[in-house]
Amino acid sequence: MTDDSKHKDRLQRNPHLAGFTGMVPGKDGEADAGEASCGAFGYLRGLRDASAAVEFRFRDGNSIWFPYSWLGNWQYNPSEGLLLKFSGDLVYLVLIKGSNLDRPLKEGAIDLTHAGLQRHRVLWIREMSPEEIRQVGESGPTIDKIELAEFESHERLKEWLRQKAPVFLR
Repeated sequence: MTDDSKHKDRLQRNPHLAGFTGMVPGKDGEADAGEASCGAFGYLRGLRDASAAVEFRFRDGNSIWFPYSWLGNWQYNPSEGLLLKFSGDLVYLVLIKGSNLDRPLKEGAIDLTHAGLQRHRVLWIREMSPEEIRQVGESGPTIDKIELAEFESHERLKEWLRQKAPVFLR
């Protein structure tokens, strides 16, 4: 099952991010003309296009958005996943577990990490069902799980990392 809703539609449904909808670029006045997706993530096609926020879609139907302006350092380890740190009112860690997270899509113009998140072109990232993961196999990126945690202290953050992904501790 593929989530075909457009990024602008989902931003409009979130009252805290409704003001960002005008920042989603498109052609000829259509906000979704420059969007494309694979099973794991959606992205802007234009090399110079950038999104104001990234949405994380969970299998249970819930979503959360973070502005790219909050994105700090992030790390990729093929055996553990992708760890993103957002700093706003609190510090948020997003741990994305899956396979082939840095593999370019068939078109070759984008991948989740370098041409995607690094250039703020990724609109959304979603957890995939086991059936969707089987269908993609080794041919592209898959997202098994997205874990999200918020922290008020550095000690709690380190404790969470020790439990969830110790490879990211320094």
